[in-house]
Amino acid sequence: MTNFQLKDDQEKERIQGMLAYERRLWERGVRFIAGVDEAGRGPLAGPVVAAAVVFPQDIFIAGVDDSKKLSQKRREELFVVIQDKALAVAKGVVSEKEIDRLNILRATFKAMRMAIGSLPIRPEHVLIDGRPLPENFYPQTPLIGGDYKSFSIAAASIVAKVTRDRMMVEYDELYPEYGFAQHKGYGTKRHVEAIRKYGTCEIHRKTFRVRGWQSR
Repeated sequence: MTNFQLKDDQEKERIQGMLAYERRLWERGVRFIAGVDEAGRGPLAGPVVAAAVVFPQDIFIAGVDDSKKLSQKRREELFVVIQDKALAVAKGVVSEKEIDRLNILRATFKAMRMAIGSLPIRPEHVLIDGRPLPENFYPQTPLIGGDYKSFSIAAASIVAKVTRDRMMVEYDELYPEYGFAQHKGYGTKRHVEAIRKYGTCEIHRKTFRVRGWQSR
């Protein structure tokens, strides 16, 4: 067996392991399973974005993993493949102003509900990263660390991350002094220094604090 064949077999085994939760539901006759995850809970600026992804039962996409483990280039590549091979993909975006009004947890739940509700296929079960949604609109299985345990959730994490990152790159053109294209709104040293120098802009979350700084 060549090294390439060995790596290929290892990847197939890894993906099959990530499909364990989906497979149990498929075997029970549940056809449409939505994996749901978010990106952007921690940043000081910009929206929180959620994604919901539904796959066919014969799905295999090499490389799908928790988006945080992947390079930007690999996420972008997988984003295209996921959109092509999924039965349905949808996103939900909640602005920084809504985050300030609701708080980040409620805003995240809202983004997830928006993503699920926007799917052209009504899911019969939802696999969700982290805490369960408060409302029981759909049967759901919450998974702590779901973005590395479930294939569908991992795919959703990639879609949400790429979508949000692209939005922050666009914001960088409007507010170049903050460096949003590099840090995507997270509280890096450069970002905090820019806030101290220029103050906050329209897309900063006014209720967030970091390292002795508060935006209001």
